[in-house]
Amino acid sequence: MQSLIDKLHKEKTLEKDEFETLLTTLTEEDKKYLFSKARSVANQFFGNRIYVRGLIEFTNYCKNDCYYCGIRKSNLKADRYRLNKEEILSCCEQGYELGFRTFVLQGGEDLWYSHEEMLDIVSSIRNAYPDCAITLSLGEKTYEQYLELFKAGANRYLLRHETANTSHYSKLHPPSLSAENRKKCLYDLKEIGYQVGTGFMVGSPYQTTENLIEDLLFIKHFEPQMIGIGPFITHKDTPFADFPSGQLDLTLVLIAILRLMHPNALIPATTALGTIDPNGREKGILAGANVVMPNLSPVGVRKKYSLYDNKICTGEEAAECRMCLQNRMKKIGYELVVDRGDYRPIHSLKGEYYES
Repeated sequence: MQSLIDKLHKEKTLEKDEFETLLTTLTEEDKKYLFSKARSVANQFFGNRIYVRGLIEFTNYCKNDCYYCGIRKSNLKADRYRLNKEEILSCCEQGYELGFRTFVLQGGEDLWYSHEEMLDIVSSIRNAYPDCAITLSLGEKTYEQYLELFKAGANRYLLRHETANTSHYSKLHPPSLSAENRKKCLYDLKEIGYQVGTGFMVGSPYQTTENLIEDLLFIKHFEPQMIGIGPFITHKDTPFADFPSGQLDLTLVLIAILRLMHPNALIPATTALGTIDPNGREKGILAGANVVMPNLSPVGVRKKYSLYDNKICTGEEAAECRMCLQNRMKKIGYELVVDRGDYRPIHSLKGEYYES
């Protein structure tokens, strides 16, 4: 098995049957070897630096009805909220003082905010913080809308493909959403010039090993700058309330595999990891991740942005979140850095941490 891990390290991909072997027959010893390899690659490219993103969850209204999501439009128990422009800018101001140089605006697909309003919010952040990166996670839009947001000052866009398999996608989403359009959006974003992030849930309902292999191969083909994966976690007020949540172990294995496939990608240790295991984010870093995303949202709304049950850090102030993560990273030998943490092509890293 270690020879297969070495092959992945060298060639950055495997055949389908080799991926299946890797995902289904790893021993504990094999996993240690895999994590060690992935950690070595991350250290080779980034040293012990962990990039920090300030997450602003600005609305939990959503026009979509994805079966797994706690803020789906049919969840009448959700306590809805929206932040206005001034509140969003206040989050940025506080974040900047705490050392954040990337702001991530994430929300449900909320049509209450007009496209013009979103352009105004993005351009206002850009004008106020010219040295910061602006990441958007606003769901599916038209090419023209993405282009205008880019011109207004957005640098990055997060849009998980969720699953590359069309049939599996239809089991997780209503008929109004399609895997084809999701992928089209990703290619539009890349063409425009965004640093693009995609990813998937691990252990989502009806997911098979074959689905996971399709996800790995889709990501390999797409070559995103950012890759976000995390375990599926149930929400009590969704149609998937009785399904089991995803496994920490498999998520860590997939993070490590993705690090070997994409050595210089930006890969977060997600809040969902920390939710299913008290040390989940640390384990994610030690499996090859190199990004954390503390919450900058006002404490009063954090519990309301409930994509899944038992989400962590909903009662902490932004400064507490950052200090907590800083101390956690320090304990495992890593440091949070005040840096935009942009994606950089491999050739641009030579002479720094990376040696060919």
